[in-house]
Amino acid sequence: MAKEIPDLVAEARAGTGKGAARQARREGKVPGIVYGDGKEPAPIQIEFNSLLTKLRAGRFMSTLWNLKVDGQDDVRVICRGVQRDVVKDLPTHIDFMRLHRNTRVNLFIHVNFENHEQAPGLKRGGTLVVVRPEVELVVTASDIPEQITVDLTGREIGDSIHINDITLPKGVKPTIDRNFVIANIAAPSGLRSSDNEDGGAGEEAAAEETAVE
Repeated sequence: MAKEIPDLVAEARAGTGKGAARQARREGKVPGIVYGDGKEPAPIQIEFNSLLTKLRAGRFMSTLWNLKVDGQDDVRVICRGVQRDVVKDLPTHIDFMRLHRNTRVNLFIHVNFENHEQAPGLKRGGTLVVVRPEVELVVTASDIPEQITVDLTGREIGDSIHINDITLPKGVKPTIDRNFVIANIAAPSGLRSSDNEDGGAGEEAAAEETAVE
């Protein structure tokens, strides 16, 4: 299933240059520009508070957006730059690049874990420790996966799940070449405590033997 692309609402901005940009800011808007895909650059403006909320939510520049401008066709864009006030660190201008359906982009995709009940390690009281709830992947703009799935069937305590253990959708690949960890199944806290106590006792015995020698 393709990932739902979130909407980003903007307005067409009349005029370009510093004067038009200052006017947009006085009206509580952040001026911006949309370029790429062989078309003319289009000046836009976005409501300040709405944009600030999205920026603070994170992943803004690695999210594919469905840009909606009244009177124009929706277009898929990705942010390519946010200029900020050097003192207040608030957005003052924003750049977007149009994407063709076949464009390859880097996006963070959610990781879903299934078949918990089929994992012996979890049945024995182990805990699923998620190292990466999202993974940055190279995907095609027209076919973004909603999520990638980790099958926990047969997983035991102490097992680590790496990116190479996951079957990715066709044409999708990680942005990182190494076989990084997605999650692991940790031992129950009681078992870890017992192991630590045993280890401590062993160290004490070894110390006593050394003292006797």
